[in-house]
Amino acid sequence: MTPELPTPSITWLGHSTVVLDIGGARLITDPLLRKHNWPLRRRGGRPATASWSQPDLVLLSHLHHDHAELPSLRLLRDVPVLTAAENAVWLRRKGLNGLDAEGKWYDLPGTDVRVRLVRADHGHRPMPHRPNSAGGHLVQKPGFTVYVAGDTSLYGEMSDLPQLAEAPIDVAIVPIGGWGPRLSGGHMDAEQAARACALIGARAAIPVHWGTLHAPVVGRFPRGWMDLGGPLFQQALSRHAPDCRAWVLAPGETVSVP
Repeated sequence: MTPELPTPSITWLGHSTVVLDIGGARLITDPLLRKHNWPLRRRGGRPATASWSQPDLVLLSHLHHDHAELPSLRLLRDVPVLTAAENAVWLRRKGLNGLDAEGKWYDLPGTDVRVRLVRADHGHRPMPHRPNSAGGHLVQKPGFTVYVAGDTSLYGEMSDLPQLAEAPIDVAIVPIGGWGPRLSGGHMDAEQAARACALIGARAAIPVHWGTLHAPVVGRFPRGWMDLGGPLFQQALSRHAPDCRAWVLAPGETVSVP
């Protein structure tokens, strides 16, 4: 008799770092695992080691420093890092296990979990010293699909994601802010993220990329700006996708997905 696998769970560790425990596998997105992400400061302590240890796969959306921090990636040693092709080449030059699976599903060995890189629109701040490819990810086991958006603007073809997944999107993990009260291009605010959830028909959504990192000049920003994203997202979701459940987590908090 095949042993029953535990209920999928999702843990937000702050910013865009999410741990997905799905189908007997552990995946981690855009890992920031240290106290601070130079030059940005983290509000609160560093993520507890037990919450992110021993992942089977890293999902890396792009190479901006608040998503691809080399010291954090090196804490994960030889774990494969699934990302865009040119990003994977750059990671391998840095001694990391960059994995390119563009245009196809990647089957995680020893599990029934598969992952696919999908489009993201995030080219407004190109870097001269790192590749600039960006993408989101679909993570799927039979009967359960998660969309991890990465950093992206809202685009109409998001509505095609269920067709690409050949299944409904059960949980959308969407960015709703940044490390300052104003966003550059290639990002979504709470309102746009709610519209994205409506486009893809997500059954539940978890907002990320808010309330964690800030620049050292945080005192110059409006009071309370770091705490606004979650409530604004809940309000926007009730307008644009009232059937989509919002799970607004605190850093380190876990939700078990029924």
